[in-house]
Parts: sequence; C-alpha cells; structure tokens
Amino acid sequence: MYVWHKIEPELLLSIGENKMIEITIADKRIVLLHKNNNYYAFTSLCPHAGAPMCEGWLDVQGRVVCPMHKYRFDPKNGRNTSGEGYKLFTYPLEEKDSELYIGFLIV
Repeated sequence: MYVWHKIEPELLLSIGENKMIEITIADKRIVLLHKNNNYYAFTSLCPHAGAPMCEGWLDVQGRVVCPMHKYRFDPKNGRNTSGEGYKLFTYPLEEKDSELYIGFLIV
C-alpha cells in the first residue's frame, strides 16, 4: 500500500526535457527526471557510494549516469545496466485528474 503525495505542477514545469532536479517530499529527497514526455522518480543518492544523482546525466540510451563512478541505471526500474549489481530505488508515479503523484510504500 502506498501513501500518495502530490507533486506541485510548478516543479514539473521547471524540469526541461532530459533534465533532473532534486526535490523533497514528506522529508524524502527525490530526483525527478523528465524524459520523452514522461516523469521518473528515484532516490537522490547513488546506492554505491552516495553521490548525488541529480548531478549526473543521461547517456545516449537514456540511462541515468552517476557522477562519481559513472555507474548507469535504468530510470524506469532502477536496474544497474553497467554491470556492478546495484539497484537505484525508484518510486511509483501516478497521474490523477491531470496532476502527478508520487507513492511512498507504507511499511
């Protein structure tokens, strides 16, 4: 089960295509990525060495690249695509009534 939090529309409008920003929602630091008219959300720190993912970039395949060691992650599912075995934690996004919400798992 998830608790859903609205992402302010102004934040979404401020993210250019193929760009990332770091935001805080419910005391969680999240990176939002705008790519191919879709949004993706994942944890703000690399699971390997804690580098800030928003300082990374997208490679030509659309994978998120960590700025410290150049590890690559699929923004859709967090899968490490460069072979190191780490997983970037991703968050579900859902559109409701033309607004975007992020889900945090209730434990």
